[in-house]
Amino acid sequence: MLLLFIGPPSPALTVEGGDREFALLNYPQAETCYDSALTMAADSADVLWRLARVTVCTADIAPDEQKLQLYRKADAYAYRCIRADSMVSEGHTWRAAALGNIAMFEGGKTKVSLCYVIQHELELSIALNPHDDVAYSILGSFYMALGNVSWVERQLAALFFDRLPEGGFEESEQSLKKAITISPNVIRHHFELGRLYMLEDRREEALKEFQIVATLPVLLGRDQSTQARAAGLIKEIAEK
Repeated sequence: MLLLFIGPPSPALTVEGGDREFALLNYPQAETCYDSALTMAADSADVLWRLARVTVCTADIAPDEQKLQLYRKADAYAYRCIRADSMVSEGHTWRAAALGNIAMFEGGKTKVSLCYVIQHELELSIALNPHDDVAYSILGSFYMALGNVSWVERQLAALFFDRLPEGGFEESEQSLKKAITISPNVIRHHFELGRLYMLEDRREEALKEFQIVATLPVLLGRDQSTQARAAGLIKEIAEK
């Protein structure tokens, strides 16, 4: 009788399986696939940035009490990716994504310090891959947050901690429009641009972006809740 000895799947096949599960929004199974790939290809940058991505996406839809731990786990994966190969743009992108969320849990001094790290990681990512829509989208949100900081808060940051990076709403709009140009069917890009227009009291333009959000396919776990938020803002605009 002929015995067939089938070895473990190759790292590439396991990564491909993880990518399929990720596209299906099955994040636990995607993580399992990537973990399996990492055991066969230790410190593979291509696996590590995917683990950072799936962990950020898992954190986005996790209960509040689990979010910070997961974002820190994602940052650790992204940092390992950068150490393994600093030329892989996705490592910088997903580290910025993780740190941006971690910053929401931190105090003022740490927030200011993280601002510079986040900006640096995004600039590196875009320099390595000018077509990284995720990096541009996060950069747009980053500049939006800077533009929404009052003069008093900026002075306090400079007095007690450090100066905040330069940039604001204009840079935010440029970055978000760039993300949309690269990937026009991503819900996050349009929603964030709509949020920016709301902050600038450009309600008609915001309405158009939120209406686009309602028509786009769900590609990430958080997209359904984002569409629900957009629907609420459409209603808010209509009532005024």
